[in-house]
Amino acid sequence: MSVPGSERAEIEARLASTREAIVTLFQPQIDARAARALGGQGAFPRSRTMRLLLSHKGLAAVVTAACGLLIARPALALRLLRMLPLATLAKLLLRRQLSI
Repeated sequence: MSVPGSERAEIEARLASTREAIVTLFQPQIDARAARALGGQGAFPRSRTMRLLLSHKGLAAVVTAACGLLIARPALALRLLRMLPLATLAKLLLRRQLSI
């Protein structure tokens, strides 16, 4: 079944607008303050959870919880510690400290 040229152009225009809408839907909204801090680039980390965990209060809460787990159940804490990608976390924390 052949589609006439004008209909084909309409279909392609609708597809292009749909693709554009999908791309804008999946792009994260960048906080204006964070964008200014990074010189207009996209803020990292983008998720609110990671921003919370990497903030001073969030990091203190994670360390406190980890210490409590280590005191209460040391075997479980050490088993969980082995599951963490420590090299990646160390790089992330070092980059964060050096960028401030």
